[in-house]
Amino acid sequence: MNLRPIAAIALRQFYLLRSSPTRVLPMIAWVAIDIILWGFISRYLNTVASTGVNFISSLLGAVLFWDFFTRVMQGVTMAFFEDVWSRNFINVFATPLLISEYLTGLVLTGIATSLVGLIVMLVLATWLFGLPFFSLGVLLLPFLLVLFLFGIALGVLASAMVLRLGPASEWLVWPIPALLSPFVGVFYPLSTLPAWMRAVGHLLPPSYVFENMRSVVGGHGYSGSGLLTGIALALLDILLAAWLFTSIYRYAVRSGLLARYAAESVS
Repeated sequence: MNLRPIAAIALRQFYLLRSSPTRVLPMIAWVAIDIILWGFISRYLNTVASTGVNFISSLLGAVLFWDFFTRVMQGVTMAFFEDVWSRNFINVFATPLLISEYLTGLVLTGIATSLVGLIVMLVLATWLFGLPFFSLGVLLLPFLLVLFLFGIALGVLASAMVLRLGPASEWLVWPIPALLSPFVGVFYPLSTLPAWMRAVGHLLPPSYVFENMRSVVGGHGYSGSGLLTGIALALLDILLAAWLFTSIYRYAVRSGLLARYAAESVS
């Protein structure tokens, strides 16, 4: 891979964000609303519940982690959609650009936008509600790594889906995090789920993050093997998503679908 095309893909997204505040505002506004809303809910639950559970740590912490995962996924897909909406997709691949370079550029964009969202969430959660986020210590690294890797995988997978089905199918992308959230146990242990949902949950890397987070917050330690499993699954998902995107791109080139790529074409 050549670093210059990768940097060009990322730089184009930077210029788009710099020249358009309306693109930057949603990166901040939605995460801010989530943290403020769930922060006050957590504070209220702390005042009325007598279980001894700190909902600021367990509930608001889960919201922060899940929003970070969502921002990573949407950072990749939004960078892809910018090329689709501007009808620039064919122009990009008319250049000697490798698929691996294009995907790496999308990943870099996802890293940058998700970090902006993470910083905003951390500032609001710690300043307004006293979330002891950094009390997790070094466990923050594997927790965030699993969510980041799976967010990248899901972003690439969603982009592949839109590449195959057409731009109109982007509406199938936005509900994906909400559809996954019941299976990964964002707000409750996997043990509360029926057996078939637990089986699905064990295949999704974020479930290992939230199970371990609740265990650590409850003072029960963490499962090193569980975190390693989550990292391994997330890496496998990235490989599968990249393979699928590459396969769909090659099909689109061979079949002429890429040349007919337009907002109204869903085939």
